[in-house]
Amino acid sequence: MAAGGVIVDPKQPSRVLVVHRPKYDDWSLPKGKFSKGEAAATCARREVYEETGLVCDLLEELAPVHYETPNGNLKTVRYWLMNPIAGELRPNNEVDAFTWLKRHQALALLTHDHDHGVVVEGLRRVKEVRKAEKQARRQQAEALAHARA
Repeated sequence: MAAGGVIVDPKQPSRVLVVHRPKYDDWSLPKGKFSKGEAAATCARREVYEETGLVCDLLEELAPVHYETPNGNLKTVRYWLMNPIAGELRPNNEVDAFTWLKRHQALALLTHDHDHGVVVEGLRRVKEVRKAEKQARRQQAEALAHARA
């Protein structure tokens, strides 16, 4: 089991962070294996910090990703939609490059197809939440205007 994050750009919520792992020479989402006795959400937050330098809030859990590794093992990764709240991107021995990408760019760059669905789901949820927040603000403004009338 592993856990990781779909990290949304706080400046442009239509973008997600994609990382390059030199050991595998691939573009992926930040993730890693559980430590013994570690909760999935704790693992996701720790791995994201270790691989990116970002401290993130967990917004919601996304659908797990299941795939077969090159050596034939089945692997499950639990992902969370995340919002960075502190830290800064810093290369390290696991990740040497980072890029914030819009959906179509991320899907084109990600090496593994199994990462595509969770990116699509994460960005869809961001869009739904933003739409709901906008609608709530509109309703509040209408209620306030009605109360003043």
